[in-house]
Amino acid sequence: MSDARENGDRDKQQTNEAALSARLQRLNESLGHTRAGRPSDDPGADRATNASGYARGFRLSSELVAGVVVGAGLGWLIDRWLGISPWGLMIFLLLGFAAGVLNVMRTAGVVAGTALDDSARGNRNK
Repeated sequence: MSDARENGDRDKQQTNEAALSARLQRLNESLGHTRAGRPSDDPGADRATNASGYARGFRLSSELVAGVVVGAGLGWLIDRWLGISPWGLMIFLLLGFAAGVLNVMRTAGVVAGTALDDSARGNRNK
């Protein structure tokens, strides 16, 4: 009786291994098809993608920094001119930050441009 149970366990184990092997083969085939659809694994293409990503990140960060710096500069000038120190700096610093965030969102494509931006593009296309 012990021999029958051991044979049954071996048969079950072999069946499980065969099923696992078949599933693994199907997975390899589907991965092969997926990899074939991707662009080539050329290191030059990967480097260009990274450079493009770095350029976009640098542009977005410079948009934000420029907005904050311009706002702070205008606030400082208004403080010096009107003598209302620190209120002009604080208000224009916040306005510059808001303008910088809005510019970043427009550049990233999260927020649509204004009507003025659309009319300017239409004039260029004509």
